[in-house]
Order: sequence, then structure tokens, then C-alpha cells
Amino acid sequence: MSQHRIWWGVLITILWLMAPQVSTVSAAEAVSPPTVLITGSNRGIGLGLTRAYAEAGWHVLATCRNPDGATELAALAKQHPLVEIESLDVTDANGIAALAEKIADRPIDVIINNAGIIGNPRTQTWGNLDIEQYQDVLAVNTIGPLLVAEAFLPHLRRGQQKKILNVSTSEASFGADRGPARIPFYRSSKAALNMLMLNYAKMAAQEGIAVGLANPGPVDTDMMKGVNMPLRSVELAAAELIAIVDKLDVDNSGTFWDYDGSELAW
Repeated sequence: MSQHRIWWGVLITILWLMAPQVSTVSAAEAVSPPTVLITGSNRGIGLGLTRAYAEAGWHVLATCRNPDGATELAALAKQHPLVEIESLDVTDANGIAALAEKIADRPIDVIINNAGIIGNPRTQTWGNLDIEQYQDVLAVNTIGPLLVAEAFLPHLRRGQQKKILNVSTSEASFGADRGPARIPFYRSSKAALNMLMLNYAKMAAQEGIAVGLANPGPVDTDMMKGVNMPLRSVELAAAELIAIVDKLDVDNSGTFWDYDGSELAW
């Protein structure tokens, strides 16, 4: 063998060793699972959503005010390694910003603003309106979702799906007769959330971010204790809300959905 051929063979070997090797990992394995951030994940619909997304293989950022007391959520996280529990009070702007900074390098595909309160119905009656309580209800139900959406906007921009779903209620509809006057703090706070997020949807659309609102209907949660009406299961409500998330896009952004997928009157 000539010296020229020997050096040529050595050169080819060196180039082969330096070249990037083709991975044997499939495309499906190489893609990270999508991520959803859910507020109020420790109970009720929030816990149901966390469980459903975890079972579907999503990475779930499950947030609540007191993780130490969230025993069911902790048990769920032990079963599903992709469930990550984080402390988050939606009325605490500094705390929200701190969590956003903590996960600054993480993309988020979907945000579900689920945390909400009704307040004490006894102090939402004619001649007995507790205005301080009303401020608390507004802070959680109306301002909180906006604080969360704004703080995690950079994460949504890096996500693939770019969706925000806000859990509202049919009690907030001006277009439907909801019967006797009751829980005005809750109803008006959600009506304000609807208008706020309708406008937010119009602003977010320019960046390809879809924003929707959904009524989960009467669901068997702590919030509905003592209510004399048929209640639907948390599992069913979670599945229906996820179906709404799945069909939410920029073209239908700003829609107020009912739990069955139809549109609600504003």
C-alpha cells in the first residue's frame, strides 16, 4: 500500500471520529413533554386537572398557597415524577414574580388560572355587604389571573402551544338570567375577569397567544358544599376543561366556553 493511501485512510478515520454521531433516540423520545401551569392545584378542579394532565404525560407545575398542607397533591406528585409542586399565592405579586424568576429558563405551553374563591355568602346580602371581603374576592378572582398571565408571559412565548385558560362561571354572564340575586362579589369578580381576559386575548393574539374563558358547571367540590342541585364529578369537569384547552387557538381566542364546548352569552 502506498504512503498516499495510508495517509488518506488516516484522514478519513479522523474525520469520522470528529463528525457528530447520529442519535439512536427516536424523535418522539427526544421531544420534551409539554408543560402546564395550574393555580389552585391542591383541591377540587385544580387537583383534578393536575391528575388528568399528569396521567397524560405532561409536565405539571402544580401551584397552591400552602404546599405543606396539600396532602393529596403531594401523594399525586409521588406517583407522577413530572408533577412539580410550587408555592404560589395569586394575590402576591412579589411571590408570583419570584416563581417566574425561579423557572426563568422553562417554557410553558398552557396556563390554567383556576384558583378562585366565593367569599362568605352571608356578608354578600342587601344591607350587609362586606366591602373588605369584596376586595379579597376581586384580588383572587380578577387581578390574580392577570398577575399570573403577565408574570409568565415570557415562558409562554417560549412554549409551543401558547394558551391561557381562565376558569370562569356562568354566574358571570350578563346575557343569561341567573335567577335571584346572590353571591354578588363572586359573580361580579368573574364578570370582570371575563371582560379583562377578552381584552387580554385581543392584545395577546398579536404574539400568537390564545386566551379563553370556561364555565366548568356545578362540580362536586368544597366550593359547592350545601348547594341543592345535581353536581358533576371533578374528573368529568377536568376532562371537559382540557378538551376546551385543546381546541383553543388564536382564531377562537376570547371565547367564553360552556363546559360542553358551546359558547356562553357574555
